[in-house]
Amino acid sequence: MQKIAVLGYGVVGSGTVEVFYRNKENLEKKAGEPLDIKYILDLRDFPDSPYADKFVKDFDIILNDPEVTVVTEVIGGIKPSYDFVKSSLMAGKSVVTSNKELVAKKGAELLSIAKEKNVNFFFEASVGGGIPIIKPIHACLEANEIKEIAGILNGTTNFILTKMFRDGMGFDEALAIAQQLGYAERNPAADVEGVDACRKICILASLSFGRHVYPENVHTEGITKITPEDVEYVDSHNAKIKLIGCARREENNEISIGVFPAVIKDESQLSGVSDVFNAILVRGDATGDVVFYGKGAGKLPTASAVVSDIISAVKHTKTSRSLDWQDSEQSFIRPFERFVCGNYIRLLANNPDETKSAVKTLFGDVEYLTSKSRKDNELAFVTGEMTEGEALDAMNRLSEGAEILGRLRVLDY
Repeated sequence: MQKIAVLGYGVVGSGTVEVFYRNKENLEKKAGEPLDIKYILDLRDFPDSPYADKFVKDFDIILNDPEVTVVTEVIGGIKPSYDFVKSSLMAGKSVVTSNKELVAKKGAELLSIAKEKNVNFFFEASVGGGIPIIKPIHACLEANEIKEIAGILNGTTNFILTKMFRDGMGFDEALAIAQQLGYAERNPAADVEGVDACRKICILASLSFGRHVYPENVHTEGITKITPEDVEYVDSHNAKIKLIGCARREENNEISIGVFPAVIKDESQLSGVSDVFNAILVRGDATGDVVFYGKGAGKLPTASAVVSDIISAVKHTKTSRSLDWQDSEQSFIRPFERFVCGNYIRLLANNPDETKSAVKTLFGDVEYLTSKSRKDNELAFVTGEMTEGEALDAMNRLSEGAEILGRLRVLDY
């Protein structure tokens, strides 16, 4: 019998235990042997829980028990999760985690230890919640060279942006509703400032391109500056605004990577993803575009991915060779000033005719957008593709005769 320990009994931890025991008989058939959760680690007491006899407060009990072969970390954060996970791997126990911050910051090191100890470090639930994406990239799509990966990686921001487009709300009102419904934390900074999405695209890029990408090296913006005026103009362009994390393979073995709100045309598969749903597009050299869609968070969807990894860890006792990337200095990350995309720009012009002439000179041919509530002397337009550095330089020159009110990048997916 394989014995499992679960570290943390919060939303995901309790969901993991629930899914495990609900489907235990079927899971054992898939694993090919009996399974049980021997320990649940939490500092709190749960005397009324049907699993009360499994709770412990001392991690060393788990670490020193040779019967425990799989440790499931669903605490979150770096401390004490990193120490628990590293110690477990060093002790020859496979580890399953949903902890995106841990994988984004320490993934290369922990994968290396797992390889050294011939055990596994699995983290399907760290990106996309219940959406299968990690295993498809390193197993199902392994015949491909991944050219690009991009997606809506945060359900909270997608819910807010959906409310802004569908119901005409401002950012603050939409955020308040997200908080009331439990989709956003009291302090929503990690979501609305793009931090959560950044960690996830780092994991996906590391796996897709084979070298660890650290979050501090990724250009990251959130959605807090998007206004109803921007929404109205973009909607008239038959497009939506989505918080996108994207990474693409470039020449000279470099990658471009970033997280930011972007204009996505309505014909894109990403444009129609609404509310708290996530979608991840993988562009392979053989498959073309493949999109994975579903609930990116939530107790049971995330627990589903965690339990799936537990079964994989039980079935595959030797280190997975395909789930791996190398630690690396970060010079392979192309400076963001060289990122290429189109631009949506909204401004107030001192003299509209002169400004339009300047726009033509600086940006070439552009498409001007319309809005029912357009202010006097307000212009909004979409440019062709250029580098980030070129766009910022052109905007700086344009600001001599106009006030820049808003700017979004335009992506083609």
